[in-house]
Order: sequence, then structure tokens, then C-alpha cells
Amino acid sequence: MTTAKGKAKSTPISHAIFGAPPAPGEEQVERYSRPVRILHWVNAVAWIVLFITGFFFFVPQFGAAAAGGVSGLLHRIAAVLMVGWAVLYFFGSPKAALRGIGEAFKWGAGDIKWLKAAPAYYMLGEEEKMPPQDHMNTGQKLWWLFVIGAGSLMIITGALMWFFKGIISADAFMWSAFFHDVGFIALLSFALVHVYLSVFHPKMRGVFWAMWRGTVSARYAESHHKKWYDKIKKS
Repeated sequence: MTTAKGKAKSTPISHAIFGAPPAPGEEQVERYSRPVRILHWVNAVAWIVLFITGFFFFVPQFGAAAAGGVSGLLHRIAAVLMVGWAVLYFFGSPKAALRGIGEAFKWGAGDIKWLKAAPAYYMLGEEEKMPPQDHMNTGQKLWWLFVIGAGSLMIITGALMWFFKGIISADAFMWSAFFHDVGFIALLSFALVHVYLSVFHPKMRGVFWAMWRGTVSARYAESHHKKWYDKIKKS
């Protein structure tokens, strides 16, 4: 088990938004490696740019300009950054990438129990029925699966509109645009839920620091990811 001393400092504003950082001397366990954290924040920046510039296409006043102007260029740059960095991460850390993908697709009875217990847990704070979770809980598995599925849809339809405009038929182009829009709305909706649960939800306060520093408290790990915590305790 990797341990570290909590040394992060926070301002009253960051404390109010993201929760308190680890207390000095509190036992920590490593949860996210540096490559994972870099991938996460590069993707976060790219997604923000993609969402903002993509939204312009839904506003008639900006639609024409967005297609070929600065916002259109930024949209393409952000798309290349997002895909390119994911590819670099995959080939740079193939074992970690495949392990994450494999865990997202690995479902069992505990995941069904989690889905049944989650509404009462997140809305009412009832923890008794929540089953112990591994490194990735069921909600995170759903997020991974959604990003893989909807992200693939966005990449394919975006590539068709960018590189094959004038080559594919008008109907194929319009269908690509339609599914790209559907993917945009779905991803934006799920991303907002992801941000809320990861940053603002009372039960998850302080998780932001895990992706920022790479560690979580042993107390949090045991409470939220007991299966994983028990494994690393033995290692």
C-alpha cells in the first residue's frame, strides 16, 4: 500500500467548492497515477472547448461562423488533442489502459445491488445497502462505458463531417451531423452529472483532490472502495 502525508493547502473558496484537502499526517493511498491525472485534465480542457464551440452550432446567430471560423478551428484542435492524448496514453501505459477498460466491462451481482441502492444513497444518504466496491465503482463503470460508446460515436461522425465532406452523400452527412448532435447532448448531460457527483455531492466531497494529487485518504478508500482497499492492504 502506498502511503503519503497530506500536505495540500486550500483557500476558503477551494475548500467550499472541492472540499477539504487531506489533513496533515492523514494516511493516504495512491489512487490515480500521474499519466492518468494528466489524461484526465487534458481531456477536461479539451471537452470544455468542444462543448463551448460545439454549442455555437446550435445558435443560429453563430452557426455559420462556427462552421469555418475561429470556433470551428478551436473545435478541431480540441478534438485532435482529446483523441491524440488518449492514443498516447494507451500506448504509453497499455496495461493500465486495458485494465481500466476491462474493469468497466466487468459486471456482477454487486453492480446490480449498487444500482438498486444508489438512489437512496445519493439522495438520502443511506449507506447501509451499498455493496463494497472495487477500484472502480458501478457509477464509474457506467461513466467509462458511456464515454467509450458516445465518444466513439462523436469521433466517427466528426471525422466523417471533417474529412469526408463532399465525398459522402448529403444524406450521410446530415445523419452524421444528427448523431453528432445527439452524442453532444448526451455527453454534456452525463458530464454535468459526473462533475456534480465527483466534486459537489456531500458524500463525495474531497474527491477532487484525488484527481489533483493522485491520492485519497485510507478512510475514504475503505469507505467507498472496500474491495480495492482490502487488496492493497494485503499487498
